[in-house]
Amino acid sequence: MPAVMGSRERLWAKYGEAWGWPAETITHEADRADLERHAEEIERHETFNYAVLNADESALLGCVYIDPPDDRSAPGAEAVASWWVVDACVGTDLERALDEFVPRWLRDRWGFSSVDYSP
Repeated sequence: MPAVMGSRERLWAKYGEAWGWPAETITHEADRADLERHAEEIERHETFNYAVLNADESALLGCVYIDPPDDRSAPGAEAVASWWVVDACVGTDLERALDEFVPRWLRDRWGFSSVDYSP
């Protein structure tokens, strides 16, 4: 049975053109296949995806993506990074904390000096 993703309209505006994501509807099987593809990419250290969860890890509040640069990336970029929060967290302390934390984390812990923050 297809499901409609929460925050889809806002996420499509950010990622749709570049990634074709998120689909308007997605089956549980298609979602599982997408998650398995991500797990394989992570296992190969090609990409890294981090879930932003609430304190008891019962709800997804957003995600952080770190990908290798490609031909669409800014010249000299060592990585492409992007993150989002669910609609209910837009404009909150959580979103502001991610906006401040992720670039610092990528510089200080990952050692990147040039990151393309897109799409």
